[in-house]
Amino acid sequence: MFPRVANMPLRLYLSFVMELKSYQRAFLRSQAQQLDPVVYVGKDGFTPGVAAALDSALTAHELVKVRFTASKDEVKEISASLESETGSTLVAITGFTAVFFRQDADSPERIYRI
Repeated sequence: MFPRVANMPLRLYLSFVMELKSYQRAFLRSQAQQLDPVVYVGKDGFTPGVAAALDSALTAHELVKVRFTASKDEVKEISASLESETGSTLVAITGFTAVFFRQDADSPERIYRI
């Protein structure tokens, strides 16, 4: 395990440490199939508002679908930016939908136990 920097928030620390194995990624993809998209990326593409919406959705739900309604040519680039900005893990990109996961380390009642 990596040493933790004293001033680094726990959520940011876990984003560096947590790399999903293939069976964990497959489990999360199967759980995401029944979810509706919570965050939508529109014609403006990646904005601080989209990152803030995804951050709050990840805090509430841990597993979130993001739908790209415009900027469909830049799905991978925007998803990578959202992943690094929110400290989450990109689980999968299917078509114009991306699935993000960030486990809530502070809560003992996690929704998904990975």
